[in-house]
Amino acid sequence: MSLEKAIMDQMKAAMKAKDTIALQALRAVKSAFLLAKTEGSNHELTEQDEVKIIQKQVKQRKDSAAVFMEQGREDLAEPELKEAEILAQFLPEALSEEAVEKIVVATIEKLGASGMKDMGKVMGILSKELAGKADGKTISTFVRKNLM
Repeated sequence: MSLEKAIMDQMKAAMKAKDTIALQALRAVKSAFLLAKTEGSNHELTEQDEVKIIQKQVKQRKDSAAVFMEQGREDLAEPELKEAEILAQFLPEALSEEAVEKIVVATIEKLGASGMKDMGKVMGILSKELAGKADGKTISTFVRKNLM
């Protein structure tokens, strides 16, 4: 079942349960899917495209919650975090930091990367390989650490 279909099913369940926070999050993702479909010449989204869109939505909510927390607005941060949690259930299982670091070290050794000048090459490969399994910030941190 595609992620889009799963999200539609969850939307129906949220409507029946009158769960406004879940409904708001799911509608935002549905809207992002529709926008992505109409935006390009490709009218069908691959599962990888769907995962990227959901990741972006989760990241936006976490970033918003962080800003609200800095400003002392826990009342606004809480719904954002709940929405991020609801959307995160549609993402593939994330790798642990130890697993990400092992993959980073193996890739650096395989490419023979020796310094920060090779970071772009390493990040390009790892971003594709770990898409949906780890966020770019975590990957970048381990690449920097191991290229020093």
